[in-house]
Amino acid sequence: MTDCNAPEALPFYAPAHKADTEHCLSEALVLDWAEVILHERFLRSNYLVSPDLARSYLRVAFGKEDREVFGMVLLDNRHGVLDITKLFYGTIDGASVHPREVVKTALSHNAAAVLLVHNHPSGNPEPSTADRRLTDRLKEALQLVGVRVIDHMVIGSDEVVSFAERGLI
Repeated sequence: MTDCNAPEALPFYAPAHKADTEHCLSEALVLDWAEVILHERFLRSNYLVSPDLARSYLRVAFGKEDREVFGMVLLDNRHGVLDITKLFYGTIDGASVHPREVVKTALSHNAAAVLLVHNHPSGNPEPSTADRRLTDRLKEALQLVGVRVIDHMVIGSDEVVSFAERGLI
């Protein structure tokens, strides 16, 4: 149990029973719960029909990372969500992404399309030249096995940049 006097603790009360004592939640626990709830909603939505839903989930899932993390949303041929996976963990300013592993993961899920995603721990979501080159390499590798890249989202602290919306895909 978290120390309720800690600055990051958030007290809450269970009004249903007077016998309940004060409980507290840490900010990290609340954020973990939010990620689980958004993840379940994202999967329940089944189809990737709303860029805002994808942004909301991905911002929570990737935005809190203190190092660069690369992952993908795996989709069927109608953009139904098959799975969401974090593939590569890097440092504060980069992650080594291996096209072979990306292709292998897409094929193992029988994905017809993918949405690539990674975060920028600096908080600035502007895609770098390396991000653009990587996207092109992954798009080419996935095309060879019939998997479409529908977008690449870069997660910052307050904003998400979509390659598709910028005409980069």
